Amino acid sequence: MGRHKQPEIRDRILDACVDHALTHGLPHRLEPFVTASGTSARMLIYHFGSRDALLRETLGRARRRQRDFFGELVVPRPGEPYPSTLRRAWQVMTGPSGRPYLTMFGRLREDAEQQLWPDFRRESTTDWLQPLEDGMRSVGRPELATLVLAVVRGLIMDIETTGDVPRADRAFDDFLAALVLVSDKTPAEPPEDR
Repeated sequence: MGRHKQPEIRDRILDACVDHALTHGLPHRLEPFVTASGTSARMLIYHFGSRDALLRETLGRARRRQRDFFGELVVPRPGEPYPSTLRRAWQVMTGPSGRPYLTMFGRLREDAEQQLWPDFRRESTTDWLQPLEDGMRSVGRPELATLVLAVVRGLIMDIETTGDVPRADRAFDDFLAALVLVSDKTPAEPPEDR
């Protein structure tokens, strides 16, 4: 009689691997995950099938954590102007609790081959549009969600490249000030199709 896989053990192992990857990045070999999860390479393969399958599941779970965490940050709050919500979200996302996600997924975005998650670049853009659209709807301008996302992503890439957080913070504050002005105006007519 063969041994049955125990989902709670697999789940605990995966959480340990995600915690490790967020702190240290994805490993090239299994040994760091072995140490982090307190198990053996053989057990990792038993539960996940292969190193790449474990890495994909690690990325998937880390991404779900990020979407839950960041998604909650951009939800409109009663009585709070949405630009203030965005400012607080920006501070958390680029602060110590958000940086591990930005670092991990920034590296994945830069991976030219995208072997572990071929559609990551598209998904990492489109999955933020709806929450931002909902937030911008609270100020009557849901169509500006794409602009907000572009500014956030661009400034995050700037921080990853230069490390100049104060400059990026000032730029985000300037963007929010402009957003307040734009939000107070009636939306412009969309351009005609070309």
